[in-house]
Amino acid sequence: MLKVLCFGRFFDEIPGGMQTHIEHLFQSLKGEVDFVHLVPSRSWHGSQGLLHGYPLIRTPSWNVDGSLALSPQLISTARSLHRARQFDLIHLHFPDPMSHMAAMALPASVPRVITWHADIIRQKTMLRLYRPLLLSAVRQAKAIVASTPAHFSSSPMLSALADHSRFHVIPYGFDLQRYRHDYAKTAQLRQQYPGQRIFALGRHVHYKGFDVLIKAMDALPATTQLIIGGEGPLSAPWKALAQQSTASNRIHFAGLISDADLPAYYQACDIFCLPAVNQAEAFGIVQVEAMACSKPVVSTKLNNGVDFVNRDGVSGLTVTPSDVGELAQALNTLLADAPLRERLGQQALQRANDEFSLPSLASKTLKVYQEAVAR
Repeated sequence: MLKVLCFGRFFDEIPGGMQTHIEHLFQSLKGEVDFVHLVPSRSWHGSQGLLHGYPLIRTPSWNVDGSLALSPQLISTARSLHRARQFDLIHLHFPDPMSHMAAMALPASVPRVITWHADIIRQKTMLRLYRPLLLSAVRQAKAIVASTPAHFSSSPMLSALADHSRFHVIPYGFDLQRYRHDYAKTAQLRQQYPGQRIFALGRHVHYKGFDVLIKAMDALPATTQLIIGGEGPLSAPWKALAQQSTASNRIHFAGLISDADLPAYYQACDIFCLPAVNQAEAFGIVQVEAMACSKPVVSTKLNNGVDFVNRDGVSGLTVTPSDVGELAQALNTLLADAPLRERLGQQALQRANDEFSLPSLASKTLKVYQEAVAR
């Protein structure tokens, strides 16, 4: 059985796409691969636990901005783990400079697989300094995995590489059946938020674009409720923005939603919305979760994995990023047309089943692992 050290950016109760993907990866490959998951904590308190039966180790760190952590102990812990276990493979998830630094402290003879979730968008000064190291890692990796073809074509760094033979498209996989169960909380939410419901979920950071969605509420029917899940650095400013809206009494912040309750929120809504404003949103796992509940999705045209997941006219509608009027128009179109919502919702479910299952994720990833070690 292959022994794999998997690095991640964080792993805790705060949801995130990279974190969700790694959890599904471990779940899908249980019994096939011997994993250890190594991540920084969001504080100076480290901890240990289990993830689907595999060791989960969090090292103390300084949380810089909610998405970047500095953890010198991540490096020493990685070295200690490798001495004890002699890993066959290192699996990195980028962007994550801290785990990259930790992996650099391990023998170069251990093959690397990189899953490319997104390019670094905002930290341009850091990227100028970090780019040579990042380019070296990409060139030396035995395999580079992305969830959609658009991840490769839209990335300035990856698309510039001459050798594409190491590129592998493996869509994210999900336990879709849990979204098909009946949940008592679904009825509770429908009663709590009467009328038609739009649901949005994610960390409250700039690229999620929830401020655009809040502004669009002014142009939606008075029977429409907006439920925004998650928390983050922009929670307070977005709540203040909602208070200024003419629809303030119909904009609700649900906070962090437990994993057990999450399917009910998708089931209770009429439309799911991902109004991301730039390519820092590279896939949108939440779209697949909504699609698994037969919900049409309204997302933005980012020319990356977000578009790959939600196909315009197939599983939902797509609009121009940051365009309040266009977003409102798309939402109004779906709100006013129940047969269209039903058709797109059913097609969304079919697409989720066809493209984003756990067995498919497991078989394709295991093949990449085996080829990387053999190579």
